[in-house]
Amino acid sequence: MTVELISVGTEILLGNIVNTNAAYLAEQCAGLGLACYFQTVVGDNGERLAAVLKCACERSDIVILSGGLGPTEDDLTKEVAAEVCGRKLVKSDMWTERIREFFTARNTTPTENNWKQALVPEGALVLDNLNGTAPGMIIEQENVKVILLPGPPNELIPLFEKDVRPYLEKLTPGVIYSQTVKICGVGESMAETKVKDLIDAQTNPTLATYAKTGEVHIRVTASAESAKEAKKLTKPVVKELKARFGEDIYTTEEDVTLEKAVEELLRSNKLTLTCAESCTGGLLSARLVNVPGSSEVFRSGLVTYSNKAKRRLLGVKKSTLQKHGAVSSRTAEEMAKGAALLSKCDVTVAVTGIAGPDGGTKEKPVGLVYIACNVKGKVTVKEYHFSGNRAKVRESSVAAALTLMRSCILKYISDVTFG
Repeated sequence: MTVELISVGTEILLGNIVNTNAAYLAEQCAGLGLACYFQTVVGDNGERLAAVLKCACERSDIVILSGGLGPTEDDLTKEVAAEVCGRKLVKSDMWTERIREFFTARNTTPTENNWKQALVPEGALVLDNLNGTAPGMIIEQENVKVILLPGPPNELIPLFEKDVRPYLEKLTPGVIYSQTVKICGVGESMAETKVKDLIDAQTNPTLATYAKTGEVHIRVTASAESAKEAKKLTKPVVKELKARFGEDIYTTEEDVTLEKAVEELLRSNKLTLTCAESCTGGLLSARLVNVPGSSEVFRSGLVTYSNKAKRRLLGVKKSTLQKHGAVSSRTAEEMAKGAALLSKCDVTVAVTGIAGPDGGTKEKPVGLVYIACNVKGKVTVKEYHFSGNRAKVRESSVAAALTLMRSCILKYISDVTFG
């Protein structure tokens, strides 16, 4: 079956917001075995939206629209979809009550245009949006299913997981099962080279690679008559990937992130952690703290942006800063050691670099980053050269720090176990 995605919103066309919904929906649909050949972004214009939707309905089995379900005049998705599908808008008593409950719970009064969101295309399946005032809707036509989802990701994603995914699973023949193998410390080109023969020979299951910042994910998807049979088909492929990538695979669980994998390593080995950051400015600590239960292992995060802070808080030597500079292997090492002395933690990681856009030289260009990891007194320092803008360099540094931490902790565990 084919699926087509239509993202509605002038703000997307103008570049005011990044279209993360399309990326999310495309990945989810691929995991369900749906072929996506077209994605469109259209502004808040009824005539253009109608033209795009009519075309999509003629060539695709499923059309998913996101955005344009709000209460304002330029929110036209529902109205246009009803017109294209030949449905009139009718009042949903259930959603009228839901809107009333939503505002009552917040001790506010809905404006008149909020009640517009209680109108739905006649005969549509109304999806209960637990996080907003715009319901999701499914209009079932003879040859196409039109699915309307709210634009805010914190509404769209839960609604897709709760209602749309189960609906789509029933539409696809047989059962689709996917397992994602997540890899760190290996570049996209290297990862693809390692599995090129598997991709070239794929039939069922299929393999798809996805590049993330500092990571590569390989999704193995199989279709079969039952979930048990589909899982059985993916098993030997996942086993082969494990043989090829070894310890570079940090998980095969969909909900496990790299930071969560690192924290599980720390927790299971009763190790505590402190971060000392310069160019990342607390991003590494923030990513670690995002993991529920992180307080069991994460003790503190220090942002030592200036040389004075590096000296005063972490004990970096003045001579080191004068001779080697703040962005150097020696400074990173002393930052990691100083953080260990200050925090008394088992593991400390330090990041120092030049994120740009200014501050680079021929000897030390923008994107140069040093990361040090100290595990029980053994310090490993690595030099990195990242490309991209300031935000990209900082994000890449965080991913590299997590990868280095994981590698050093695994090495420590191995040394303790095998002596």
